[in-house]
Amino acid sequence: MSTFIKIKAMRDNLSTSELALADYILSHPESIRDLSSQKLAQQAGVSQSSVVKFTQKLGYRGYPDFKFAINDSLRSAQQNDTPRLHGQISLDDTFSAVAEKLLSSKVAVLTNTKSVNEQSTYEQAQAMLQKANRILICGVGGSALVGRDLSFKLQKLGMSAFAESDNHVQMANVANYTSKDLLFVISESGETREEVAVTELAKKHGVTIVSLTGYGNNSISKLADVKLYTVSDENSARLSSILARTAQEFVIDTLFILLTQSSAKGRKLLEVSNQAIREFRTSGR
Repeated sequence: MSTFIKIKAMRDNLSTSELALADYILSHPESIRDLSSQKLAQQAGVSQSSVVKFTQKLGYRGYPDFKFAINDSLRSAQQNDTPRLHGQISLDDTFSAVAEKLLSSKVAVLTNTKSVNEQSTYEQAQAMLQKANRILICGVGGSALVGRDLSFKLQKLGMSAFAESDNHVQMANVANYTSKDLLFVISESGETREEVAVTELAKKHGVTIVSLTGYGNNSISKLADVKLYTVSDENSARLSSILARTAQEFVIDTLFILLTQSSAKGRKLLEVSNQAIREFRTSGR
């Protein structure tokens, strides 16, 4: 994962000195290449020990590893002057270049998304989904499409799940939910007004909440009982939420497989569903 994404995601959990470092690094990333830890401390107005502790908090063994990661992130982020169509894809790219760049960006997004979600978090979400009487899946835009896909998958396993993108319908349903029910809310930003509102209402009613948002603290994840994350290229110009949906689908597919593995009844119902479709396809209708 890009060092810059890590820093931005952790902003809400930083101390005053760490925040000063974060702001300086994000504002002057190129200068880090030539700064010792002591010089960086002076520029940011903090102690040298704060610099070392900050790099370790980000997951690096020390300042040299941090500098290497910054350099690597800068190389990855380099762009030429050609107008960008999506991420690293430019208007002048050939079909072959488009395909290669899109594949590369999707692989990076999947790898980063895998790295920010612990197995224990998936298992908690799995257990809560299996325990819930009713499951409401909420999202808007591209996230609503992912939510509908998740609802179809859960229904095949015999779970009482449905997806809804209309905020009024979302609110009306959650108003009648209890602690035995579950809200699965999908929002890349974690700040979508409609989804924040329905999540707040769910919290008020004691409804179990599982969130799937972009990596880092946001209004929705702060309210959730279980927090699943995606990592996409937030700085790129986007034709649509291509990378965000790629990451979201990866998470829900992982959840679906875990649910299928853990439930013999679910596997049986899934096979019944699949058999019905096979019979329809071969019926000649």
